[in-house]
Amino acid sequence: MQTQLLAKKNELKSGAFRDASMAVCALVAAADGSVDPSERRRTAALITSNEVLRNFDAADLQRRFDAGLDKLAADFDFGKVGLLQDIGKVAKKPTEARAVVQIGIIIGGADGNFDASEKAVVREVCLAAGLSPAEFDL
Repeated sequence: MQTQLLAKKNELKSGAFRDASMAVCALVAAADGSVDPSERRRTAALITSNEVLRNFDAADLQRRFDAGLDKLAADFDFGKVGLLQDIGKVAKKPTEARAVVQIGIIIGGADGNFDASEKAVVREVCLAAGLSPAEFDL
């Protein structure tokens, strides 16, 4: 999946893609209803090491990821709606939409366990991005 993302790296530079990518990272990190500090650090490390996301300033990505987590912590349901709206902004750009879903899958599986709550969140991300979850075996 990372190889597919790298092949499209030069097409993935829009602000909408950046925002949607950080939204999916926050949603997947909080998929089980909470974000412990180690999960936050692991996700942040993946964000900064992901080759495709290097199109953007790492500090800016970190700020956007943290803002997404803060929205979820303040009011999970309302925060989730807002983050899914951010993801919906890439729905008209299939390359960006697929890349956002792929980032969600990579983040979800980073600990070696892409669990049911993470898969459920990525299915919602697919729908928000205008894609079928079946395309990603979800």
